[in-house]
Amino acid sequence: MENRPQPFHITLVRHGESVGNAEARWQGQADYPLTDTGRAQARALAERWKNENAKFDLLISSPLIRTKETSEIIAATLNVTVEFDPLWLERDNGDFSGLTAHEVRQNFTHPQFSTPYDPVGGDGEGDWELFLRAGQALQSLLKREPARYLIVSHGGLLNQFMHAVIGVAPQANNSGTRFRFGNTAFAQLMYYPHQHRWAIDRINDHAHWKDTD
Repeated sequence: MENRPQPFHITLVRHGESVGNAEARWQGQADYPLTDTGRAQARALAERWKNENAKFDLLISSPLIRTKETSEIIAATLNVTVEFDPLWLERDNGDFSGLTAHEVRQNFTHPQFSTPYDPVGGDGEGDWELFLRAGQALQSLLKREPARYLIVSHGGLLNQFMHAVIGVAPQANNSGTRFRFGNTAFAQLMYYPHQHRWAIDRINDHAHWKDTD
């Protein structure tokens, strides 16, 4: 019997609650650590997966502190190797980075209509640019051998990764589909390269931490 290629098992996790989350800031690539709650969320997820006997061959993480801390907590519990890759960084929010939502509203003018090609925060990544980087992250992942990959990243980037998977380009005025990723919530996907078929098994699973956003 002919052996078919093995599928890719891909788990996408958003980092635990960060100081920037708790202060309602546009974090982007500003580097905020986890809160005590965020660390507890990461430990709860790691313990859940340990109890479920979850196995991962490699953990790939954004290098920002909030994702790095989340990754290291999980990796220590599950004994998995961590690799840091800047393709998985959060959106560059330009001049909005580190500001609260109130500060952004008060200090910047906002056009009535925006396209996906417009930058965010003056010179940050617009939706199209972030979508293209998410596509690079996807392509980079699929150049590897099929295995069980755990990705720890950010809500904005993970949304565009999901859009790249399902083939939906960014829309004008921030409209269209959004995928919810609460803090330490995860999605699970499988990709069958011999059929070019995706299966999305879970989205925003946060059973380990019920009151996540």
